[in-house]
Amino acid sequence: MAQPLYDDDPEPSDRHPAGPLYVPVRSGPSGCAARLFRTPLGNRTAVGFTSERRLTATLGPHQAWTRLAEPALRALTAPLGITTVTVDPQFTAPAPGPVTSVTHEIPALRAA
Repeated sequence: MAQPLYDDDPEPSDRHPAGPLYVPVRSGPSGCAARLFRTPLGNRTAVGFTSERRLTATLGPHQAWTRLAEPALRALTAPLGITTVTVDPQFTAPAPGPVTSVTHEIPALRAA
């Protein structure tokens, strides 16, 4: 029997684990490590994509990745206090550009 949807909760009450995910990684001193991201509210989250195409469309063609099942990704990030896995995020902020030093002169205040 299907789980009912409620007006205030748009997701089913019983969540099923996602299949193997394409998880973005970065190089580290001990090999590769899962990249962690932040939600729009600032909470840390692990991220996985359901296809290489979706990962590439969001993070670019040069992003390294590995395949992990959702339970393995959760087990990997749980010791860091990360309990959320975001699957197929679509919105990302652009990568920060280089900071350039800009010097502005502040005009002296005049007494009235």
